[in-house]
Amino acid sequence: MNQNFDRAPGAGRTRNLPADSGVMSTAGDGDTKTTLFNQREPLRQPRTSPPFAENNISTANDMVGGECKRQSKTQQSTNTNSMSASKECNEVDSVVKSSKLSASAPEFVPSGIIPYEDPNCDDSEIYYGEPTLADMVTDFLGHLSSSPGSFESDVEYITGILNSWVTTEELLQELVELIYTQSTAIPNFSYTGARLCNYLSQHLAVSPPSGNFRQLLLKRCRTEYEQRDVAVRGDADTQKKFHSFVLFLGELYLHLEVKSGKGQPNRAEILLIALKELMTSLFSNPVDANLICAVKLLKLTGSVLDDAWKENEQPHMEELIHRIETILLDAACSRDVRQMLLKLVELRSSDWGRVRAAPAASNATPDNDPNYFMNEPTFYTEDGTPFTAADPEYAEKYQEIMDRQDYFHDIYGENGNEEYDFEDEMEPEIEEAFENFCLESERKRQQ
Repeated sequence: MNQNFDRAPGAGRTRNLPADSGVMSTAGDGDTKTTLFNQREPLRQPRTSPPFAENNISTANDMVGGECKRQSKTQQSTNTNSMSASKECNEVDSVVKSSKLSASAPEFVPSGIIPYEDPNCDDSEIYYGEPTLADMVTDFLGHLSSSPGSFESDVEYITGILNSWVTTEELLQELVELIYTQSTAIPNFSYTGARLCNYLSQHLAVSPPSGNFRQLLLKRCRTEYEQRDVAVRGDADTQKKFHSFVLFLGELYLHLEVKSGKGQPNRAEILLIALKELMTSLFSNPVDANLICAVKLLKLTGSVLDDAWKENEQPHMEELIHRIETILLDAACSRDVRQMLLKLVELRSSDWGRVRAAPAASNATPDNDPNYFMNEPTFYTEDGTPFTAADPEYAEKYQEIMDRQDYFHDIYGENGNEEYDFEDEMEPEIEEAFENFCLESERKRQQ
């Protein structure tokens, strides 16, 4: 064992050897000197430039016994990188100093974009502004569309709000346009829209010189009515919009009431004339969409129109039915639409499915009502002869049957298998009455 062996970790592994001491000699007791070459090659340069902060440290002290040429190249590269990093650092500092960006800014706007600012606009109005008439009416109609059953309880409140809002002619015209548009645009809202129009026409306070709510509404409908001949031959969207107007006008005729000076309010006669002309226009171009709209309108208003024309002695309904029969023979409509037209003709032949009411119960007598005794039961005598309430002796016979039924019920009980105990507390008066009843019953049987 070598006595000079150092057991400490890393002993004898010195890296920083002097550059000029290429030979190390060790002396021992009589040992020969040994020469060791511990010269190292310099570290390879990295592929990318190191950070500029680290490039300021010279690598001369880390090189041991390297070639002067390689060392000079390393120092030149290090100096170049240090100059480049210092230049970049100076440029960054100048950009930061001249920048106007702030971390506390409310929003970021890219350069080159100039935001528009209205000098007359108040920021508080953007977030806390009052709703417009269009927003309010749209909310009301949306509520009535989703909850039609709440119409009676909500219409008074809605009318009160509109009375406080609509105070000028311009606002009234805007209100009419909004209600008309929504009533013809929202599916299945024409019924509720017509009821709302009738209520507003009677309870809306504003009435400018140009006309009240009902008059302005009829003027708006007239604008669409005058385009009927063009609309029935238009494209699909134009026809769909026109058909919504036709059905809304039908609902309006059924619900819009025009008050007169005396008597009950009447329907608007102007709408009766308009509906007849609209159906004539629909039948003039008998395509499926127009025919379906005409069938829906007649199912909705057919009975009322028929009664009104009959009262005025006008044959308009017969003319329309004849027109439908002609279309069934000549028009090239689809099978489903043809079936709808046939059902409509059958419906009209059955008086629109109406059943005339029978006389009231208080006024019905055997003389004026043939069904007076229809719901009365039929009884039979002992010899099998039937008799009902119409029989003159019905009252007497009916009482006799009821007495006999009570008699057998007392004897045999409810199930027919229980005997009656005659000695069970029968009083003398009851016993005497019972015997007289039995004798009378026997006498009647023998007659």
